[in-house]
Amino acid sequence: MNEQRLQISYSEDPEPVDWARLKQDLASDHFDNGRTPDELEESFTVSQFAIFAWNDKELVGTARLLADGVCNAYLIDVWTKSSRRRRGIGREMVSRLLQKVPGHHVGLFTDSATGFYDGLGFRREEVGMSRIAGQWLNRLPAIKG
Repeated sequence: MNEQRLQISYSEDPEPVDWARLKQDLASDHFDNGRTPDELEESFTVSQFAIFAWNDKELVGTARLLADGVCNAYLIDVWTKSSRRRRGIGREMVSRLLQKVPGHHVGLFTDSATGFYDGLGFRREEVGMSRIAGQWLNRLPAIKG
């Protein structure tokens, strides 16, 4: 198969993102954690740093970074569309975000991409904990009746 070479551009501007389409793409890639399109938009627009990868007008990657501006940051929502993986898009997005936080300890959670992050210089740590404050995504429990 002779696939056309991708021309990827990167932008920090969330304005052109179709959040409903992004939710569909995330669901297709089994990367949807239940956020609505509006919640996705808010997640990205209130983050200190976010980046979007585009192949022409097609959104093919996202990543964002939460940081305190002093010493700690958290990498999250690193996603490349499955049909566009293994072409350096995720690597480039992470690299661009890391340049924004020199000297910071950058943490992340992953259960399926440890090899990818190992290749970017991250190391596994045996310590760490997390919890959900209240209900997941602040959802009210479903009423049964």
